[in-house]
Amino acid sequence: MTEKINFNTVFESFNQFNILIIGDVMIDSYMWGKVNRISPEAPVPIIMSTKQENRLGGAANVALNVQALGANPILCAVIGKDSKAKSFYNLLKENKLSGEGILEDESRKTTVKTRIISNNQHLLRVDEEVDHELDKKIEKTFIQHILSIMSKKQVNAIIFEDYDKGCITPLVIKEIVEFANKKNIPTLVDPKKRNFSEYKNVTLFKPNFKELVEGSKIDIKKGDFDGVFKASEKLHDELSVKYLLVTLSELGVFISYNKSYKTIPAEVRDIADVSGAGDTIISIASVCLASGLNAELIAGISNLAGGLVCEKVGVVPIDKTQLLKETIEKFS
Repeated sequence: MTEKINFNTVFESFNQFNILIIGDVMIDSYMWGKVNRISPEAPVPIIMSTKQENRLGGAANVALNVQALGANPILCAVIGKDSKAKSFYNLLKENKLSGEGILEDESRKTTVKTRIISNNQHLLRVDEEVDHELDKKIEKTFIQHILSIMSKKQVNAIIFEDYDKGCITPLVIKEIVEFANKKNIPTLVDPKKRNFSEYKNVTLFKPNFKELVEGSKIDIKKGDFDGVFKASEKLHDELSVKYLLVTLSELGVFISYNKSYKTIPAEVRDIADVSGAGDTIISIASVCLASGLNAELIAGISNLAGGLVCEKVGVVPIDKTQLLKETIEKFS
């Protein structure tokens, strides 16, 4: 990292980028209340609801992070044709996000995760979803819809934000990655279990430690960086990915490329909540990759961003000004 980089200029360049985000979107719904008594009908607490709030979740939270970095997110997903879809569109509108990449499918539900919280304690989560793959007809329509957007707009990077809810299928991956590689558009992946081995020929692959262990089928102890490198080399060979960025929670991040690797330790911070850190890391990695930064800087700035959002309670987008300040302090 010896080259002199003007990070003010780099961060300003983010504002020119269109980042396409393909994946599973959802509504994160929160219900807060007080528990004062136990139900006479069953030995369960009765919660008196005092406040409810809906927020954008899943791939839509990645879009919020991309937006917070100054870039223009283009969110592509399939949701249900139901009452919750209206709530989802309202949330997009409230957050000044476009719904141009969203398709509706009557056979699916709009995913909603409702968290019930009392006295800062998470009592229960209720999930409303279907997680089977898109049927062939809507899959074909979805692929054509994404390719149509890409042919009309300049796209600077593509993020696959996979939550195993069925919106991303092997065919969606194959068609979009092939098109992106022909156009020299970098592709980034935040994987889950189902499609893990389908992401071939992508630019940057970002599993967490658990996903790396499961995906490589190599047993590694946390902190064994040579073991992590061995597993990453296996994935480089099997998937033909350029960069492998592994998040290691309190141990920071690991990036491998060109038969070598680098580990970047986590910054010492007051951790309030780790929710959404992965969404932030893939978002900053996408704009750093689009701006042509090297692998170590992509990993280093992503690591800073992930730590910053962990200082806040709840899922919150990154603060670009704060991230720029810390990037200059750390890497200039």
